[in-house]
Amino acid sequence: MEWQQIIGFYHVARLGSFTRAAEATFRTQPALSQQVSALEKELGCILIERIGRQKLRLTEAGMEFFKYAEEVLNKYDSFLEDLQDLQGVRKGTLTVAAPFTTLYHLFPRIFLEYAGKFPEVQITILDRPQKTVIDLIKAGEIDFGFVLESMLPAGFASWRWKKVSSVLMVPSGHPLLAEKPVTLDSVVQHPLILPPRGSLHSRFSEVEELLQKQGLSYRVIMESSNVELSSLYVEMGLGVSFATVVNRASILKGRKIEFIPLDHYFKDDYVVVSGRKNRRLSSPKSEFLNMILKKRIMET
Repeated sequence: MEWQQIIGFYHVARLGSFTRAAEATFRTQPALSQQVSALEKELGCILIERIGRQKLRLTEAGMEFFKYAEEVLNKYDSFLEDLQDLQGVRKGTLTVAAPFTTLYHLFPRIFLEYAGKFPEVQITILDRPQKTVIDLIKAGEIDFGFVLESMLPAGFASWRWKKVSSVLMVPSGHPLLAEKPVTLDSVVQHPLILPPRGSLHSRFSEVEELLQKQGLSYRVIMESSNVELSSLYVEMGLGVSFATVVNRASILKGRKIEFIPLDHYFKDDYVVVSGRKNRRLSSPKSEFLNMILKKRIMET
């Protein structure tokens, strides 16, 4: 069994395509197909079933071998990073994914500080929706992901980072500001700006469930999955919007927007740092996690 055969099979299985795997590994498709066939011949079983011209499916043996290949490749990457640690070389890679709002409001200074401390580490930052972030963690394609704790399935390593509050965004001077506490009956008297229907926003599901439970009808004037976009139209007076925010001041700066607490309807959530369980972290990755958690402690 050759090392390149394991790498080739892993990428075909992960990407579900010989063409895409060939591009990812800088090989020709026939060469990749030949390597997988040689691997199957050596193991004495079929790993990948070819269904038609395009579709591939892993056999039961293929699924087991994929787990083995993934573990071997992860251990190899960890070994290289351990070797660099032993040699006192602070090199390596750090790949982080988070939604746009998290990256925009919470991360710029952190990444700048980290890059200054570890100039030899190759940093990759991905702007991705929460569901994609979770998928990337699961696939082992990123080191850390930042998502809401309420959206993270069981089976992941996670560390609470920042508390998230549920609020109603309204323009300054809005009549709902005089109501304490604000009620949903009053909120639905105004046009709503909500995440798109069928979106993966857990808070939207809770809002919809609450409104339906109370038998309230409401009008959605705009669908937006981006809090910055929603806040712009709230400020214009188009409608009011449910939102989850970490640092109200950063969004409010210079804006004619107010936040009305909704903690009597929704529990607080947390932005968590998440990764795969039982994955050993190299020195640069551990330093990044420590930096994040240290800032959390300093801010409390």
